[in-house]
Amino acid sequence: MKRFEYADEKISDNQILVAMPSFVIGIGILYLPRSMASVTTGSDGWLSLVIGGIIAVIITWSVAKLSASFPNQSFINYSSTIVTKPIATVITFLFVILGIMVTALQVRQIADISKHYLLIETPVEIISLVFLLLILYGVGNSRAGLFRLNTMFLPFVLFIALVVIVFNINHFNPDFLMPAFQTGFGGLWEGTKGSILSYAGFGVVWFYITLVERPEKTPKKAAIGMCIPIILYLVLYLACIMVFGNSVTANLQYPTIELAKIVEIPGGILERFESLFFVIWIMAIFNTTAMALDIAILALHSIFGKTNKIKLLFIVSPIVYITGMYPQDLMQLSHFSTFIGYSSLIYTVFVYILLFATAKIRKVI
Repeated sequence: MKRFEYADEKISDNQILVAMPSFVIGIGILYLPRSMASVTTGSDGWLSLVIGGIIAVIITWSVAKLSASFPNQSFINYSSTIVTKPIATVITFLFVILGIMVTALQVRQIADISKHYLLIETPVEIISLVFLLLILYGVGNSRAGLFRLNTMFLPFVLFIALVVIVFNINHFNPDFLMPAFQTGFGGLWEGTKGSILSYAGFGVVWFYITLVERPEKTPKKAAIGMCIPIILYLVLYLACIMVFGNSVTANLQYPTIELAKIVEIPGGILERFESLFFVIWIMAIFNTTAMALDIAILALHSIFGKTNKIKLLFIVSPIVYITGMYPQDLMQLSHFSTFIGYSSLIYTVFVYILLFATAKIRKVI
């Protein structure tokens, strides 16, 4: 079968709509309720999630609108038009580094969680290597196939999340939602920062919108797509609070998995529902990791146009593995995750302001 070439791979704006939640929904939701509960009182974390969500939607729409202004042009091509080729190359290469770091983080985090819940006796290094090989196989094939996987996996991920929520309704205690509106500005701001980092998926709009043949409606579709994880995160957070309470949620490593562990299917059909939940959630993590690596490869390919995609994967994959293995414990891994989140957000905003302001000054758009 003939392999798809980069120039031949076109996607629809509806696939961008699906790609946004597919990229954002991943490991973050497994510990996000803890992050929100640890800095807020009662159920006030929902305010941070909504505020952070609104900011994420605005950033997503703005970046998508800028990218859509240059239809059928790669990121490096239209940014070269705005800020010259050398600067555009540096900007693109920094996106490559971000993509590699996000991939490394996801590979390491899925290995740690798998070891904790499923593969207790298996070394983290082995789990990471196996998952990375799986990602390489997915990215090494057609990008069109990667987007079809997004479309196929996302309904399963949303369905399993809905099952977790529905089968925990009997455990809900509305009293845990109180006290309401008691968190100070500092706590809400910390929660908002954490939520924005969880919504970070801006690489999708920087690099994939250029593959949309008619991107006129793509900014709207990208913004709608970003709303899906915002709603999901909000509902799962409130479910954790109503089941465990704020103080318990703040002390659970992965509250969402603990929520899945108390699900009881009538008739005893499935005794360990959390295993099914985790297996399906790996689909979501696969989507996130595969797209992060694919964006890095796409950016690299735009810089070194004559280099084969497979060769780029062979060059990048050892860097991903070594980077993922660098954190020595959960504390270092948490710091690494925070660093990547802030880097991604700040760099995206910086690049957008630079390109938008320069384009307006030079009247390119």
